[in-house]
Amino acid sequence: MSSGLIGKKVGMTSIFDDDGNNIACTVVEAGPNVVTQVKTEEGPDGYDAVQLAFDNKKEKNTTKAMQGHFAEADAPPKQIVKEFRDFEGEVAHGDVVRVEDLFEEGETIDVVGVSKGKGFQGVVKRHGFSGVGMKTHGQSDRERHPGSIGASADPSRVFKGMKMAGRTGGERTKIQNLTVARILPDHDALLVHGSVPGPKNGYVELHKKKSDEIE
Repeated sequence: MSSGLIGKKVGMTSIFDDDGNNIACTVVEAGPNVVTQVKTEEGPDGYDAVQLAFDNKKEKNTTKAMQGHFAEADAPPKQIVKEFRDFEGEVAHGDVVRVEDLFEEGETIDVVGVSKGKGFQGVVKRHGFSGVGMKTHGQSDRERHPGSIGASADPSRVFKGMKMAGRTGGERTKIQNLTVARILPDHDALLVHGSVPGPKNGYVELHKKKSDEIE
C-alpha cells in the first residue's frame, strides 16, 4: 500500500466533536488515486517507489507519451503524477487507492503543497520586520524600510542570504502533524484539522506518518 495520496483542496467546513466543540476543517478530495508505475530497486530505476496519478483531464491536453503511460495502467489521462517512496505490502500496476484504504479518523498526517503566492513583498510582510519606525530626524518615509543592510568599507559587500524584499510564497511547504477529523468515503474526501498549504483547488500530498515518527 502506498504511504500517501494526492488530493485537492476543495474548501472549508466545520464539524462538532464528541465534546460539542466546533472544529474548523479543510475539505480535501483525495481519490481515487491510480497506481501508474511501480519502481523497484532491482529494476532500471534503482529505487523503490509507487507512482500515483490523480484527477482526470482531457486527452487532447495530454502528450502522446503520457497517453500511452496512462493506458498501460488502464486509466484515463490524469492531471498530476507523484511518487511516494515509502510503501508497504503488495502494490500492483493499475491498482486504485482510496481514502478509506489508507487513512483512519483521528490519525495524524503530513500535508505537502505549494504555498499561496503573494508576489513581491517588502521586509515587513515578508520577514516580519518592524521597519525603521519613527518619523523623527527627517525619516518621514522610512516606516516600512529595511534599514541598514551591512557595513561599508569592510566587507564592502552584502552577504548572501540577507533578509530583504522579494518574491514571497509559491514555495513547496510541508505542514506536519495535522489531524484527520473525518473521512467521507462516498465523496472520496477527508476533513483535515489544521493549516493545509496552498490555495483552493490546489493539489496537495497527504503523507501517512511512519510508525517510528508517532510518539
